Amino acid sequence: MLAARTESQLAAVTAEIRAAGGTADYVICDLADSAGVRAAVDRVVDRFGRLDVAFNNGATFVPPGPLDQVSEADFDRLYAVNLRGVWLAMVAQVTAIRATAGTGAIVNNSSIGSLMGNPELPVYGAMKRAVNSLTESAAITFGPEGIRVNAIAPGNTTTEMIRAWEAYSPGLTDRLKARTPLGRAAEPDEIAEVAAWLLSDRASWVTGTVLRVDGGARA
Repeated sequence: MLAARTESQLAAVTAEIRAAGGTADYVICDLADSAGVRAAVDRVVDRFGRLDVAFNNGATFVPPGPLDQVSEADFDRLYAVNLRGVWLAMVAQVTAIRATAGTGAIVNNSSIGSLMGNPELPVYGAMKRAVNSLTESAAITFGPEGIRVNAIAPGNTTTEMIRAWEAYSPGLTDRLKARTPLGRAAEPDEIAEVAAWLLSDRASWVTGTVLRVDGGARA
């Protein structure tokens, strides 16, 4: 079950999965809307009868700049989507896993920007660092029930968010590549493979970790 705000993109990915022989459906969901988040998780159970795993990959972005130039409105929007939205999703997901599959796994998408000072995106980094803390706390809380919770911390990846940041900070991608031992940006599929591993039974002894997926940038 795919969940996002943009129906055209949801429909396109759903069609791609079905064409490859997979089973997929989608629901429109805004992480800033608490009722919508709960409804999206309920839709999974209605459609498939259970929830086993969930990947919380949504986030929003505001223009880069120093801490004292972040507007209150931008701070509140980052909080609503990047932190509160993840918390709301995790609560709804744990409830659904308990009621159906019984055990399962959740992965939250963080950022290597959460692992250090982040002067260009200070509030974004702070919200992602808080996601790391939520992840670790949830792993301790729900581990005894057989629900694993982890996070991944991607580095430079060719996403819409990086392209938006580049527009404000020309030369950004070159600077990020220069700091990355593997010398390039990740493709989204490379990040997805790590999330899929953590959600799978192959990672059955992994919980409470924030796994860097950064091409060595934080080595």
